[in-house]
Amino acid sequence: MAASSGMECGDFLEFQDSLQKMRQLDDKIIYLLNTTIPTESFKGQVDATATCKDLFQRIQSGHSQREIAIKKCMDASREKVKQFKEAKEKNPDDMLVLKQLRKEQTTLRLLESELGVEEIVKNRTNQIYLTKCRGFYKPNTSDS
Repeated sequence: MAASSGMECGDFLEFQDSLQKMRQLDDKIIYLLNTTIPTESFKGQVDATATCKDLFQRIQSGHSQREIAIKKCMDASREKVKQFKEAKEKNPDDMLVLKQLRKEQTTLRLLESELGVEEIVKNRTNQIYLTKCRGFYKPNTSDS
């Protein structure tokens, strides 16, 4: 099952690589803020309010896309676990089904863990953003 942004849920490592690429903005937030927000001497040359607003929207969009992708993959994985459990009940001696069930349960736990990582990344990015941009742009609660 494909998640948003064309991300595939079938291979967890591939999914994790895609998430990592999508987190580049979050990983480089300090550098980005330092290079786009003007110092006192350059305040007149850059519209910091527009820059901060645009950056905020990009950050929120990225967070939303990743969260949706993770949750879609979690739903797909839960469905597979359910199917494997049903198959196991019908044929409790089938070792292949048991192996697939355990593998899918592990994938589901990894996705749940990834959702926790996403929350940490989101909080860190928002905290750094607010530290640098709060003087130029304060997002409304409806913006976030």
